[in-house]
Amino acid sequence: MDQMAVMDTLRDCVTLLQLVKQARDLQSQKKRLWVRPWLKRRSDKSVYNNLVQELSLEDHDSFKFFHRVNQDQFLELLSLVEPLISKQDTRMRKAVTSHERLSVTLRHLATGESKQSLGYAYWISPNLLSRIIPEVCEALYQMLHTSHLKLPQTEDEWRRVQADYNNEWQFPNCMGALDGKRVLIGKPAKSGSIYYDYKSNFSVIMLALVDAKYKFLYADVGGAGRASDGGVWDKCTLNRAVQGNVIGIPPPSTLPYSNIVCPSVLVGDDAFPLRMNLMKPYPGKNLTPERMNFNYRLSRARRTSENAFGILSAKFRIFKQPIITSQKNISKIILATVVLHNYLRSKTPDEYRIEEQRGQQHQTGNAGQPEDAGAMRGLARIPRNADNDAKAVREQFMAYFNNEGRVDWQERMAPLH
Repeated sequence: MDQMAVMDTLRDCVTLLQLVKQARDLQSQKKRLWVRPWLKRRSDKSVYNNLVQELSLEDHDSFKFFHRVNQDQFLELLSLVEPLISKQDTRMRKAVTSHERLSVTLRHLATGESKQSLGYAYWISPNLLSRIIPEVCEALYQMLHTSHLKLPQTEDEWRRVQADYNNEWQFPNCMGALDGKRVLIGKPAKSGSIYYDYKSNFSVIMLALVDAKYKFLYADVGGAGRASDGGVWDKCTLNRAVQGNVIGIPPPSTLPYSNIVCPSVLVGDDAFPLRMNLMKPYPGKNLTPERMNFNYRLSRARRTSENAFGILSAKFRIFKQPIITSQKNISKIILATVVLHNYLRSKTPDEYRIEEQRGQQHQTGNAGQPEDAGAMRGLARIPRNADNDAKAVREQFMAYFNNEGRVDWQERMAPLH
């Protein structure tokens, strides 16, 4: 009986193993397709292999509008990032080419079009696009930031920035305009209220320093929207570099046509603290004419940062709506647009002729309004205490702007500011 029982048990085990094998085979047969059949025909059906190729041959202006870069710039960018983004074909499927990867990424940045919509146009699955776009953005930043997002490091480099500010905006000793924006995003998963800002939106903070020609000198991205403006600036690497004077900031110098000696300064709005190297407007409404003139002159210089953010969001309309992607990829996307903005500023300055003309109008008295920054929101304005030395520097600039550094239109425009 014992032998018979053992044999029955063995037969039962064999039967069970057979049933398990059959179940696995059935599950394997029902497994989802590796590639959807229509995606296999991407090579001859996608928008890149049809419309984009026709635009490159027949309509260069539309090609440029489609990608925000012209054909020569597209090929130059491709040559830079191709070693980082190209993939090999496999036995299962043909890899998306580096041309298509760059094209779909630039299109996404230019329009903010969803991955689902782009997937149907380019015949690429949305899941694959979710990997392609951040990868290409990271490659663009990696290859461009050393030449197109470079903070000055020597006194001579800073003096060139100061000369531009004095010539274009009549604010001497200015090293750049400082501004912060909250970039709207979709609610990150399991983030609680960390990214929930004071305007009831989910956002990340971008802090930037801009030169007199609307180019970004520095960008810090990733601060949670819940953070205060003071916390962002206090933790910023630029703040530590300025305070420690490790970036070659020029020493105090005499303002043009005067005996007034002032330090090199950044200019910002009420969201930032008043410091020896950071000027902000006088607070309040009932100001003396002299203080109103100072506020107007500082505002004109500071508006380069407002305009730069406006140009950025107009060029890359992904900023016109909340950015929907994982939190780790948001900084890659934002920084890619910043370096592309600077790249285009250096390659095609004529495109920004309207912004340049608006800047000249500010010089001659047209106060105007800041460029529309789309879904970007300014930092909150919070009163702060300033030390006496910082207040004294501001008083010196105020005295200069009302005497030796006076411009003809300031008394007319300051009350309208």
